[in-house]
Amino acid sequence: MTIPDVTVTVIVFNDAARLPRAVASLRAQTHANIEIVISDDHSTDDTPAVARELAAQDHRIRYIRLPENSGGCSAPRNRAIEIARAPYLMFLDSDDELPPRAVELLLAAHREREVDFAMGAVRRVRVDNGRRSTWMPHLVTERRTVEGIEQDPRLLFEHLSTSKMYARAFLDRHQLRFPEGIHYEDQLFSAQAYCLAKAFTVIPDPVYVWYIEPFAAAASASISNQRHKISNVRDRVHVQRLIDDFLVSSGHAALREDKDYKFLKHDFRMYAGDLPYRDEEWLASFADLMNPYLDTLSPDAYARLPRAERVVLELLRGGRTAEARLAARGLGHAVAPRQVTTDETGVPYWGDTVPATDRARRELDVSELELDTRPFPTAQFRHEIVDLTPAPGASLTLTIRTYDPGLRLPVGPQRASLLLTPGRRRMTIPFRLDPVRPGVFEGTVRLDLASAPVPLHGFAGVRHPLLRLDQQGLSNSALLLAPLDFPSRTIRVPYHSGAAPHDLTLEPEGRNPGRLQLRWTPVGVTARVTRPLVRRIARPRVRNAARLVASVLR
Repeated sequence: MTIPDVTVTVIVFNDAARLPRAVASLRAQTHANIEIVISDDHSTDDTPAVARELAAQDHRIRYIRLPENSGGCSAPRNRAIEIARAPYLMFLDSDDELPPRAVELLLAAHREREVDFAMGAVRRVRVDNGRRSTWMPHLVTERRTVEGIEQDPRLLFEHLSTSKMYARAFLDRHQLRFPEGIHYEDQLFSAQAYCLAKAFTVIPDPVYVWYIEPFAAAASASISNQRHKISNVRDRVHVQRLIDDFLVSSGHAALREDKDYKFLKHDFRMYAGDLPYRDEEWLASFADLMNPYLDTLSPDAYARLPRAERVVLELLRGGRTAEARLAARGLGHAVAPRQVTTDETGVPYWGDTVPATDRARRELDVSELELDTRPFPTAQFRHEIVDLTPAPGASLTLTIRTYDPGLRLPVGPQRASLLLTPGRRRMTIPFRLDPVRPGVFEGTVRLDLASAPVPLHGFAGVRHPLLRLDQQGLSNSALLLAPLDFPSRTIRVPYHSGAAPHDLTLEPEGRNPGRLQLRWTPVGVTARVTRPLVRRIARPRVRNAARLVASVLR
């Protein structure tokens, strides 16, 4: 048999529905001399039958089945490495794909210059809305060969094993295999590969398509989407300790600050965004697992983080879990704290007390947020819905509390508006915020969603209302935090006198900061006829032809 140039391993477990798509992406590769190994982690669904049928269709496909389920990705990958016949290896998950030129491009990088592995860009696709993005785009902007990871430690952030093509000789020389019996094996494997490689090539071309299902059922969610499990936290911390040990034993201890920063900025940050949705028992267990490890990290790594992230970390490390949950709702969205407290020198700190330790004072110092001096359009406030009452029809009555810890707003009533844009036209509902005490205002606004300016052809999408403050000709718009526990409610709204009916769902966002979320779904004739017709008319060629006719008529 012809020796293949590249072996691509597809690992699969109980994924009979998506396996054919993954394999089809390999069969369609522009570089055809490849070996495809389907490595089945002892599936109990129709995967074995599907895999055998695929193997019967293409002589390049080999199917192996583990005698028992390993519960992870490492064992099926390692078994495939054992039987792989090619000098270069790649890995693919059964729910993802390779772009058509992935093998060709990465193999060309190896043949252009002898390197231990080549890597490219990862295209992420949201399954729920089709939105596309590039994973860690700043790391793959140009073609380059890196002579050792110390040359660019930022690459530690790109810890996926699936975005790379490895020289088999490199893996064998260092006996580099995936660690079995643990999750987050990619992080350890990739850290080892980065440190052991003398040289590796980065190309800007997409070489992997990663499908993201943020709302997948718990039973089928990927490991990274199972952060609600305390065992998930334990596994991630365990892998980090293994990486730390490897950095020391391999002579790469100087990378520790960069690796710690990566953990804080990426791994911990994902859990931090979930903290508002966790109960006290979960938070206590999380702190018990996380805090001992956080105490081992480099202080310089903490200093590289945005202030809002440092505040959440310090509140957690200080045992103030309820406040950590409160602070986490502002991550990445410039949401102010409810309150700040100044010491005798005028330094403002997050919360209602001056911190007692040097570390806490350093981490909770919010001077850099410029709460009292930032220009009004970018000033930070905190807007919370403290009461949400459904009214008849499609109306809501919202009681909103605004926190102004920098005391930017003058004493007295404030002009405010609720902003909502379903489609291209904005809905503005003015109301008044009255002072409760210094730095705190409260007001009530009625939101009639039946009067929202939905387009004639309907609107399908999600919107989150904003709150706007107006002050001396300037305005400040910011997100509106909702109660996290109000029940979801769906109502039928007959827009345009019944010509464009929609189902409208009101719900807490359920993720990120937890905004009030409104979801429009066209139904009836709007969904079956009007929207498909408008989409056809709105195609670029049709629009251009219409513009041409209009210009001739003028």
